[in-house]
Amino acid sequence: MIEKPKVEVCFTPNMFPLYAEDFEVVVVIDVLRATSAICTAFHYGVDKIIPVSTLDQAIEYKDKGYYVAAERKGKIVSGFEFGNSPLSYTNDKLKDQTLVLTTTNGTKAINMAKDIEHLLIGSFLNLDAICNYLIELNKSVLILGSGWENKFCLEDSICAGAISEQLLKTNKFESNNDSTIAAKYLFLSAKSNYFGYLKASSHRKRLKKLNLNEDIKYCLTPNQTDVIPVREDYYLKKL
Repeated sequence: MIEKPKVEVCFTPNMFPLYAEDFEVVVVIDVLRATSAICTAFHYGVDKIIPVSTLDQAIEYKDKGYYVAAERKGKIVSGFEFGNSPLSYTNDKLKDQTLVLTTTNGTKAINMAKDIEHLLIGSFLNLDAICNYLIELNKSVLILGSGWENKFCLEDSICAGAISEQLLKTNKFESNNDSTIAAKYLFLSAKSNYFGYLKASSHRKRLKKLNLNEDIKYCLTPNQTDVIPVREDYYLKKL
């Protein structure tokens, strides 16, 4: 019997080394809000995004004249024009430009997986597009949730469940880990009302205190773009 490619879910970046060597494809998810912002920026014409893990790296790029976005704890870092609100990229201000991005969780997860052959960026915004591409690619997929400071994150896990459910129902993929089953059932429980389901989640509460409800609604609305961001060398580009 021919072995099927796997689809598995890794809930947090600190668990990534337990999975990494078994997968040719990693999809990084940070629903609220880094990967949603990345998908939006590419949809509106950004040419490249350079994900960096530290503020020191971001400052170095800023001093060289790059457009730089920096977020920590849900807020734009003082001295930077942009953060990780996807709504701030729903215009053509950065069309054909390179953007450097650092965030609390998402860019660290992206850089952790930088050596994987196929590194993709996922969110609810590009849900169907990325699932269709993964089905066509037909390689083993690890869905990596960015979490919150290396802790479990509900919205990333639900999105991971949405992706794994679409792949598994084709019967072209298989799963052996309970994390994937858990993510799938979280998605099935939440799919009729993501916004309501996540009402008690820690990060939704965190962003609500910052008056970012519109960001939350936007990030939880599926299939707003068919953009699939991929990593090439040290930067992300649109497939």
